[in-house]
Amino acid sequence: MFSSSIRRIAAFLTAYLLVGVIAAPPESFNETLSFEQRDLASRATPAAPHFAVYADKYQSGVTGPPAVSAVKGYNAFYLSFLLTEGAWDKAYEWTTLSASDRATIKSQYNAAGIKLMVAAFGSTDVPTSAGQDPVAIANSIASWVKQWGLDGVDIDYEDFNAMDGGTAENWLISFTKQLRSQLPAGNYIITHAPVAPWFTPSHYPGGGYLKVHQQVGSLIDWYNVQFYNQGASEYTTCSGLITSSSSTWPQTALLQIVASGVPASKLVIGKPFTTADANNGYMSASDLASCVAQAKNKGWNGGVMAWQYPNGGASWIQTVRAQSWPV
Repeated sequence: MFSSSIRRIAAFLTAYLLVGVIAAPPESFNETLSFEQRDLASRATPAAPHFAVYADKYQSGVTGPPAVSAVKGYNAFYLSFLLTEGAWDKAYEWTTLSASDRATIKSQYNAAGIKLMVAAFGSTDVPTSAGQDPVAIANSIASWVKQWGLDGVDIDYEDFNAMDGGTAENWLISFTKQLRSQLPAGNYIITHAPVAPWFTPSHYPGGGYLKVHQQVGSLIDWYNVQFYNQGASEYTTCSGLITSSSSTWPQTALLQIVASGVPASKLVIGKPFTTADANNGYMSASDLASCVAQAKNKGWNGGVMAWQYPNGGASWIQTVRAQSWPV
């Protein structure tokens, strides 16, 4: 993914403890829980399908995530991006809200069934090539997620030089093991957002994302696969997206990745909202809906991801879901 928004200077982060107090006598077990405890309980990983959307662009009048009505039809919302140098853009905006405002927004998203998470790295961060320690970076990200009360984190790792050179895989494996140790399954969600070609079984000297999945796939809740920015004609038809990719990136269509051993329920189809949101790979919402329906009829149920809000919103995902999972 790439960002076109204007970066802002990150401020020093201030920790807030989000603890609710129950004033009335408890009438049920849930009412005996503090806000923090109820919030933690709500973070259990939802079953597929997953409908995810990222927000990185500045939106006038909106600090942090939008009102839940603007993202009806999604069940995962990512604030982008948390970089190795700190929080930027929508992730940074979240830290500028008061503790009470964050608690209110979080409660509203929980009530709507939408997980609120942060996206890490993105196209401008290359932690492996930069020599960053995977364990230290994982600890830092986990600490930030906990400090700011979010449901989890997406790892939008785009260090292409490291993947081409065969050093990305072991870095990601060590990083993911440490991240999961700090963000336990059932309490926090961890997703990854690899580009689709990284699942090819024949191109990358270190094994690509198939090796990552083989080693730590059980620690990753799902993959928001970027089926865009990989060539003008790549993944732009239902056949190329769902059943048979081109010879440029062999065996990386959705069901071919499933055939390589990645569970269908963990593979989320990622597409840009508009032609302005990616260099290539765009499909209209109605065309994508047809492809999604074809994949669902073949046993896939992973869901759909969109980059980036607010260029599209509730109407886009409702169109995409219409033939398979109507809102």
